[in-house]
Amino acid sequence: MRHVQGRARRAGVALAAVLTWAGLLAGAAGCTGEDSRSGLERVLGKPPAPEDVIRVTPEDGTKGVRPEERLLVRVPGGRLESVKVVRSQDAQETPVPGRIAADGSSWRPDDDRLGLAARYTVDAVALDGDGNRSARHTTFTTYVPEERFIGYVTPENRSTVGTGMIVSLEFNREIDNRAAVQRAVRVTAEPAVDIRPHWFGDTRLDFRPEEYWAPGTRVTVTLGLRDVEGAPGVYGLQDKSFSFTVGRSQVSLVDAAKHTMQVRRDDELLATVPITAGAPKNTTYNGKMVVTEMLELTRMNGATVGFKKANGKGEYDIPDVPHAMRLTSSGTFLHGNYWAEDVFGRVNVSHGCVGLRDVKGGASDTPAGWFFDRSLVGDVIEVVHSKDKQVAPDNGLGGWNMTWKEWIAGGALK
Repeated sequence: MRHVQGRARRAGVALAAVLTWAGLLAGAAGCTGEDSRSGLERVLGKPPAPEDVIRVTPEDGTKGVRPEERLLVRVPGGRLESVKVVRSQDAQETPVPGRIAADGSSWRPDDDRLGLAARYTVDAVALDGDGNRSARHTTFTTYVPEERFIGYVTPENRSTVGTGMIVSLEFNREIDNRAAVQRAVRVTAEPAVDIRPHWFGDTRLDFRPEEYWAPGTRVTVTLGLRDVEGAPGVYGLQDKSFSFTVGRSQVSLVDAAKHTMQVRRDDELLATVPITAGAPKNTTYNGKMVVTEMLELTRMNGATVGFKKANGKGEYDIPDVPHAMRLTSSGTFLHGNYWAEDVFGRVNVSHGCVGLRDVKGGASDTPAGWFFDRSLVGDVIEVVHSKDKQVAPDNGLGGWNMTWKEWIAGGALK
């Protein structure tokens, strides 16, 4: 009987335990009266909400977040285990790199600048102060600007250029915050060389080394302009890189007084070509000019560059000028000339351009054709002994006419 009674007592204790937990579970399953907490919550305490464990800034669901606001994930107590942030922009999803602090209390992105017109998704997992794991999923969207700016870049991607090429960005809007825009543009070279920027007004930013590029140099231009505020409320749009290669060195010296052009390739004289330069009333600029455009055939109308007759028509209008190479944005060309006779090497008769003998329609066996076939965009044409001023450094790619000290002084970052 003792043995049976002992077993009965033990069974009674077990039954009481079962009934106790059953009562707790029954309380957890029901939700009645004014007290809606579960039985387990009344006994063990309510677990903290994920938003109390993991704090995300900007807050979940926020719209129109400005680019200067900062993305931050933190835990008031406990430790972050993992944070994953994804930016959806222009139909592309990009992971946002960042780091958890050494003490596990926070996560910050490597780049503090938020992308515009983007949707951010944050997924974080953390342990609270009691060792309980919590997870949180939040989203927010950023400001969509109404105005954007872009930069039109010279030279073209994957092009092979002459040693005098200057990297030039022409912006479609005036730039107030030059420093921010300048920081967002990188120009690098292999082999490495010191490359510096120079601003011409509010819409143009050029880059060049101290001396002409070495042949074979590969230059890479990186535009990190996207979401950079160039002027109040005006943000950049481009985020891309492109490269070009420097070909052989060719620098030609036009002597307006001697009516000749010496063509040098890699410092060796290839030829001395007879030319005609600007007439006394329309002299050719002195200085270093860079070929920016090459046209097999083009029309030249004096009215477009200020040479007009009393009736408003151009002093000249030639529909088929052969072998034309642009030297300045104001209209100076080096080109073939088939309409003037017995002037090359003798007298200057042009309206400011440099002319070489050619035939109508152009031919490769003429001085103009020979030079055109051996030229590249980026080659340098230097004019000396002309009775004119030096070409302005912003007229075409005339930056080589500035000293290195003058060039560096034109950067926005000192």
